[in-house]
Order: sequence, then C-alpha cells, then structure tokens
Amino acid sequence: MSDAAPLLSVRELKALDENAGKAFASVLVVKKLAGKTASNGNPFLIVELGDRTGSFGCTVFSDGAVFDSIKAAGEGGVLRIEGRVDYYQGRLSPKLLKVVALGEEELAAPGLIDNLVEVAPEPAEVLWAELQAFIEAIGHDELRMTVRSVFEEVGETFRWTPAAVSMHHAYRHGLLEHTIHMARVCKALLPLYKEVDADLAMAGILLHDTGKTIEYQGTLATKRSRKGILQGHVVLGYQLARKAGIKARLDHDRLERLEHIILSHQGEPEWGAAVYAATPEAVFVSMIDNLDAKMGMVQRTLRQANDQDEFSERLPGLNTALLTKPVE
Repeated sequence: MSDAAPLLSVRELKALDENAGKAFASVLVVKKLAGKTASNGNPFLIVELGDRTGSFGCTVFSDGAVFDSIKAAGEGGVLRIEGRVDYYQGRLSPKLLKVVALGEEELAAPGLIDNLVEVAPEPAEVLWAELQAFIEAIGHDELRMTVRSVFEEVGETFRWTPAAVSMHHAYRHGLLEHTIHMARVCKALLPLYKEVDADLAMAGILLHDTGKTIEYQGTLATKRSRKGILQGHVVLGYQLARKAGIKARLDHDRLERLEHIILSHQGEPEWGAAVYAATPEAVFVSMIDNLDAKMGMVQRTLRQANDQDEFSERLPGLNTALLTKPVE
C-alpha cells in the first residue's frame, strides 16, 4: 500500500468533500454487489462498500483493473482498496485503482472485523436483559408463554440480526435495538390509549419482526435467504407466533389478534403488509413501528454525520436529506 495514501474510514472519506482527486486507502467490506450490462454490451458492477462508520456506492467497469477482484470477492468480501476521491451527483463515488482481497490470516488481525461491522450503540447484553423483562411483564399467562416460546426458538439469532438490509437499524443487534425501542414507546403511550389491550400490544411488538431471523443471513454483508425471498418476514413471523401460540394453548381470539398484528405491522401492502391493521392493537403497533423505523434512520444519520456538512445525503426512507446540524 502506498505510503502517500492514508488509511481512512468511510466517515473520513465523506468529510473530504473538497478533495476530489485525493489519494486514499481503506479496508472495507463489500456490502452489496450487482452485475449490470451497459447499452454497448459491456458488463459493469454496482458496488456498495462500507465499514462501521458508513457506506458508499460506486460503479466499476469491466475494463478497469479492479473489476475481477471485486467480482471474485463477492458480497461479504473484505478488500484493501486504493483509490482517488470522486463524486457523482453530489455523493461520494471514488475511483478505485487497486483492490486486494484480504485472506483469513489478515482478517484475524486484532480489531479489524470490529472496525468493519456496524453495531447498535447500546450494548447487546443490556438490550437482551431488557427484552426478557418486557416478556416477563406480560400479565396474560398463555400470551407470555407464547412470546417466551418464540424467543426460545430464535433467541440467539435475534440477538445479532439487523432489522433491515439498508433502510433502518441495518446493523448488528439492530433488530434487538429496534424491538426494545418500540417496547419502550409502547409502555410510555399505553396510558393514553385505554382501548388498546396492553398485553396484546406488547406481545405483538416483541414478536412483530421475529421472522427477520429467518429472512436475513450473512455476517459481514446482510442479504435475504431463500425463505426470506419466497415468504418474507411477515409470513415467517406469523408462522412462528402461530406455532408457539398453539403450543401454549393461547385462546383462539387472542391468537388471531396476535397473528393480525404481525401480518399488518408494515402498514401498507406496498411496504410488505399482508393486510391493513384492523384492531386497536394492530393500528397502535403499526404506528409505533413506523415511528421507530424513521427515527432509527435519523439517529443513524446523525451518528455518521461529519462536522463539514449541514445536510446528509438524501435518505430514501424519508424522501429527503436530513439537517444534521444541532439546534444552536
């Protein structure tokens, strides 16, 4: 690696907004990789590279020296990269000049993987203990047993699974963090909405995204599994809850209402909901889910913001850029 090229994180790269052409070096993971074909018939790659501080996309054409190296590494591959800072439509999109895939021995270097994997800011063990407390606080015996049974099946995977591939809480322990944040909001808002059954609402929140433990796979790069593509986390979560509810002998009415919360929590069919929310608890949970998903995008963007930029890049989940400067 060239001595003239400092080793930079993604956050540091994005802070170089007036340094087009500046040489850099980074160690990054291939988060997404898609092969495309140009109008002239030549192949190219759309690549998302990242570390724990953020990610960026770039285009790699087949006539470049790095095309074969990136394609061979695939999603989840760790690369040592040398390049020059560049931008496309206002976004960082550097020109990659040299790429070397790291082997197992290099990946074992102390701290390397920790620098690549983004994690929830709250410690996972603290979040997990809080989840157990929320489960035990469910007053209805069979409902509590149902929730407990699901987590006995998916618990270890639930602890590290992200809540999404890219939209919100898309990092290790993100699903656990998202669920706990929703449970905290639920507990705070329940006194305002007496029409909502507290135990059903909390059970629905704790179970609403458990299907993602089956939908997602991968360690350094998250992608959807075969079941995730063919069925989706809404249906997979419904199946988990139904099996556990029958095992716990949960009464038919409560089981049907719990299943409905899971099937409708995405809000709109185009967002992945199987049905529209049609019970007080389902409406309540769907709104809390939407709130925390969007605020999760806000929180992550603020964590990754640099001091130079007033606004973030456009966030697809919010349909706008975010003002990142704090109130004076």
